[in-house]
This record gives sequence, structure tokens and C-alpha cells, in this order.
Amino acid sequence: MRRVININDNWKFIKQHNEQLMNKEYNDENWEPVNLPHTWNAIDGANGCDFYKGTCWYRKEFSVDALSEGNKVFIEFEGSNSITDVYVNGKHLGQHRGGYSTFRFDITDAVEYGGRNILAVKVDNTVVDDVYPQMADFTFYGGIYRDVNIIITNNVHFDLMDYGSKGIYIVQQDVTKERASLVIKSKLVNSNDEEKKVRLWVDICDSEGKIVTYAAKEVIIPAGETKKVDMPVIIEKAILWNGRKNPYLYEAKVSMTSYNDRVDEVSIPFGVRYFKVDAEKGFFLNGEHLALKGVSRHQDRKDMGWAITEADQIEDMELIKEIGATSIRLAHYQHSQFFYDLCDREGMVVWAEIPFISTMSKEELEGINAKQQMIELIRQNFNHPSIMFWGIQNEIQIGGERPEVRKLVKELNELTKKEDPTRLSTMANVAFVGENDEFNYITDILGYNQYFGWYSGKAEDFSEWIDNYHKINPNVALCISEYGAEGIVQYHSSNPEVKDYTEEYHSLLHEKVWSIFKDRPFLWATYVWNMFDFGANIRDEGGVKGRNNKGLVTYDRKIKKDAFYMYKAHWSDEKFVHITSKRFVDRAEDKINLKVYSNCDSLTIYINGKEQETKTNCDKVFIFENVALNDGINSVKVVGDSSGIVLEDSAIFNKVNENNKSYEAPVGDKGKSAENWFQMPDLSDVEIEAIEISDDVYSTSCTFGELIKNEEAKAVLRKYLGKLDEHPSFAMTMGMTIDKISTLAKEIYNEKMMYILNRDLSKIKKS
Repeated sequence: MRRVININDNWKFIKQHNEQLMNKEYNDENWEPVNLPHTWNAIDGANGCDFYKGTCWYRKEFSVDALSEGNKVFIEFEGSNSITDVYVNGKHLGQHRGGYSTFRFDITDAVEYGGRNILAVKVDNTVVDDVYPQMADFTFYGGIYRDVNIIITNNVHFDLMDYGSKGIYIVQQDVTKERASLVIKSKLVNSNDEEKKVRLWVDICDSEGKIVTYAAKEVIIPAGETKKVDMPVIIEKAILWNGRKNPYLYEAKVSMTSYNDRVDEVSIPFGVRYFKVDAEKGFFLNGEHLALKGVSRHQDRKDMGWAITEADQIEDMELIKEIGATSIRLAHYQHSQFFYDLCDREGMVVWAEIPFISTMSKEELEGINAKQQMIELIRQNFNHPSIMFWGIQNEIQIGGERPEVRKLVKELNELTKKEDPTRLSTMANVAFVGENDEFNYITDILGYNQYFGWYSGKAEDFSEWIDNYHKINPNVALCISEYGAEGIVQYHSSNPEVKDYTEEYHSLLHEKVWSIFKDRPFLWATYVWNMFDFGANIRDEGGVKGRNNKGLVTYDRKIKKDAFYMYKAHWSDEKFVHITSKRFVDRAEDKINLKVYSNCDSLTIYINGKEQETKTNCDKVFIFENVALNDGINSVKVVGDSSGIVLEDSAIFNKVNENNKSYEAPVGDKGKSAENWFQMPDLSDVEIEAIEISDDVYSTSCTFGELIKNEEAKAVLRKYLGKLDEHPSFAMTMGMTIDKISTLAKEIYNEKMMYILNRDLSKIKKS
């Protein structure tokens, strides 16, 4: 029978490279002792410094008992970033390229049974041209950051070398409310020198362990071969996996027996369900509409990086449940099997994706590694009922307009549908992709990452953009795959504005955006960016280096920002009262407006023990205006009533004479929603006149990429917009027309600016 032996403890680690380090007798006594999971970037990965990228080594002594000789022995890594070479007793077993999926090597012939074995692992997190991601807005933490196991099996076993999968796939052929028709697809391996006859057996058990149906088949596996076997199974009156309402799980116990011996067995929890996405009505699970109120998640934590524990992952899930979310986008790579299992058990609808993000390789144009990671993602996670969407790219257009990018996106979609036709393919376009671009029509369903109210425009612009997109593409199922703003809990303002980094603007933007989304049921999902702050070493935002601060919860999971409670009020049935801006203690105003998030029917406010006012039916956002403060400390209490249940929250505000300067972020461009890297010309004397623009001349309908290729057109851009082509962000705009970007940055590309650009550009003939 199969044995799985965890070997996380008692490793040795060194941050250097030497080709002798894999040798069995190498002296590693002075190396750093570590346990797994481990990363060498736990600190420097999110502190704003250049984090270490390079080769490091791990070594581990292990044993395999003498009784295991004659069986198969595998080494399993659940996550090691990003290029991993594995040696046992000095013998190179293989290399895995990619940092997020499970991979295994057959070490049967390399181990000494009953003796001392040395496992040496070289891990390198250097960004190389043929491994994804190439570039992204998160830290690429190096290390063996998930579990490592020794797996011992019979020579006849379920395939462990099938892209890190279990070798068993539960295909949901036809599921209805009456019954579930399944096919159990198994890959059986015979490593013996002679053919083997086995009985393949499947028991389907309910949540209490009772067998509800079974199937059996006699199979002959030729010597040294892998046999694919399909077994149909029907569950009558199946209990459906129904999201958070009832995430019901069955268990498939799939085994092989030879005479009276069970030679291998794998148990797989699974749920049966059916779903669809309608371009007009949204997402449906088991025939009923389900609003996918979603959050995105990165897996790292403060001072831990990706080397997190199961307890950490459970805490993440509890916070996501508390907010009332029904869906999670697991960005931007394959997450741990443990977290996918949590999603199954808790009823979360999941978008799972690969790290084909931001830019494609400049040299390797076939996408070999992207395709490998796509196959690994699907095969390793095929049996998770929570996963309904496979994501094939995120903002890959940032790298500029390239035909090979479009070709690879199409090929990834075709590969995804071939590997798993039972789920929907999706992707997340960057904001500047046009509504008529073919990127809108490649996958089954689609997402757009839009940051109105932060990187461009204002929050209210979501209404116009979504409605216009839906009008142009009524048959495209659209979701908002990212949206949000930076929010740092140290900063506060009574008059919040874009890019002030205050907790107040952070929550205000989410208020406005959610009010727009909830009235558009054709959006099949929306995903807050992000549930948690995360490490992004290249960033320096609002005085905080090395982090993306858009989370609803802080990087250490200690503080729930006010916006967390805004969503909880709208999404959760758990009754509560939350006074906002409680960290905004020092107040210089005589009177303040007090905002409270709550899903109670009515709220009453008490100031310094005295009842002041009661408000009802405020749609989750209660604002008590002109609350007078006395000099010094003021106590505030808000009491809620919900069908006779009384809840409350309290806060302290200190009336001071002057504003507390520590509440203000050290930034100089507050109120500006678009990055402005040039000096705006004086356009006060410009008189707008009619211009005739023909197809053979340049204009604002051309892309920046087209314009910059022509020296005269490029000179016009530089005249009015400065040396924008030398700015690091310019690559993001190469595929955008000026007309398009003007809708995202109206304060810069105003009517007069667009006029003078067209006036001068239209004088230049296209070559």
C-alpha cells in the first residue's frame, strides 16, 4: 500500500552556489538549519530593497527502510520557486521549471535502502526568459515554500508522474438535480517486467462514509506501460455541491487489488454540481442565480513571504468568510492544494489561473512553460468542485502589441478547453484593451482589470464604462476582475481624495464602486483587489515601501480596514455595527460627520453618554452629520437594532487645536488620478477650430506605438507630453490610442489638449 512520509523537518540551507554541494559526502555542518516551508526572501521580499534573486541550496538526510526495496519511491515537492534541480546521493534526478505547482521525481534507483541518503536541492528564483512569470506586481519569493514528501508505492500504482496529478480524474459528464453521471478516468502504471492483472474498484461514499454506489473492472496492464481506464458511475438523487449554502462533498475511494492484496488506493473528496454564465443574467449554480461577490488573494504574509502554514491559510479563509464573499480569484498563480481543499469545504467558487502575466518572453515564442503550467494547474486541480474558471492570462497586453502574444493566448485557451471541457476559460484584460479587440472573444467568459478612481478617472466612471462595454458586446459575459485603491491605516482625512492614501478614501471608493456593481446583474462576478495587502518589492506607495496596500486587511492580518466592514455590511448576514475612522482619533474640527457601516435596521448614536439621533433604512451606510465635539476626549457609542437583537460599537475622538500631521501621507500629487510625468503646457490661449482628418494622416485615433515610430509624430508627442516614451510606464500604453487613454485621464487629455494634438498630427502624412 502507498505510504506518504513528510520530510519538512531538519534541513540545511545556504545562500550560495557551488557545483560540489550536491555530493553526498559534502560537509554541510556549518549551514543554517531550517524547517520547511522556507523562503530566503521572508524579510527582503517586502521591504523595498532589491530582494535576493539567485541560487540557493538545501540538503536533507533521510532514510528509506529496507522493506521498501522492490517498490517505487518518489520525491514530491508541493511548491518550490522557481527553477528546482533535485539530487539524491549526488545523482541528478531532474529539473522543474515553474514555482507554483506540485512536481515529483522517481528516486527508486537512487536511494540506498536501509542506509543513509542525502537529498540536495538547488533552487533559483532568478527571472529567466523561458519561465513564467517574467514580470509582475508582486515579489517572486525564492525557496522550498511548501511541503516535501517521500511517496512509496507498489510497482503497480496510480500514475504519479502525470504532471503532478493524482492520476485519477472525476469527470462530471451530466449532472442534474435528479442524478449525477460521472466517469472515473484512471491512469494505471505497471513498473514490473511482466503484465499484471488487477481489479480496479471505485467506492463512492457520502459525507458520513456510507457507500452510495460503486463500480469495478478487471484490467490487464502490460509490463512497463501505463493503462488508461474509464469507469462510469451514477449517483442517484445526488446531493449537489451548492456553494456556501451547502458545500456537500462525496469521497471517491479508488483502489487496485491483485488477488487478496490491495496494491494502491487514493481517496478523493469531490462535489457534484452544474453551472453556467449568462451574458445578460450572470452566474448560475445548479440552475439558480448566485451573485459572485468576490475577493482576490495573494498567498504571502508579513515576515513569512510564501512560507506560510495551514493555520495561516485557515485564518485567511475565515476572514474571507466573515466578509460574506462567495467567490475567490486565486491570483496570479497556482495556490496550495490545502487552500483549494478549503475552498471545496467552505463553498467558495474559485477562479484559478497561471502566472502568464504582464509580459511574454522576448525569445521563447512558443509558450512552452506557460502551457506546461496550464496543464499542471488543470490536472492537479481537476477534482476540486470549487474551481469553475481556468484563467489563462492577466494583463499580458502590458508588454506591448505583439502577434505572438495573441497567438499564445489563443493556444492556451485551446489547450485549456482540450484538457477540461467541463469548465469555463477566462482571462483578465488590462484596462486599455479596446472593447472591439479580439482579446474580448477568445475565452468563454471575460474579466477586465479597471481602476477608475485610482489610476484613472473617478469611481463614478465605472457606470459609463460598464454600460458602454455591455452595449457594444451584449453577448460577452463580463466581470470586473480587479478594482480598488491604496489604503494605509495611518493616514486620515475629513475630505478624502484620490491618491491621499487615507483609510477614508479607500473605503469611500469601495462604497461608490459597489453601489454601481450591485445594480448590474449582467456582471458575472466582481473581484476586490485585494483581500490582503501583499509584498510587491518594486513599490513605494504612500511612504510604505515594498507592498501593495490595496487590501481590505493588512499584510499581517491584524487590522481589518474600514472597507472590510463596508463589504461585510452588504454581503454578510452576520449582524454588526462598525464605526469608521476610529483610527482618526485627533480631530481639529468642531463638528464631524460620523460614518457607520452596519446591516442593522436602525442605529442610534450616543455622544459622551447622551443620546443624539436615530437613523433607519440607510442601505448599510449610516452618516450622522454635524456631530459636535467637546475639547479633549469624546466618547461615541452607536447602538444597532435588528429584529430585537441589540449590537453596538464605540470609539474615542480627541478634539485638538491643530491637525495631526502624522495622518497625512508624504506625497505631493493628491487629487491626481493619472500619473503625470510631464509639465502640462499652457493652453489658455488655444482656440478650438474645426479640423478635417483623413485616413492617410496621423491623429489621436492612432496608437502610441504607431506615433512613436514616426519621428515627426514622436516630436509632436514630446512637444506637448514630454519624453513620455522614455518613462517606465510607456510600454503599457503602446497598444492604446490617444482617444482611448483620454477617456481614462480626462483631466490631462482635455478638449484643448486633444485639439492641439490632432491639429499638429494631422499635418503629418502616414508613411
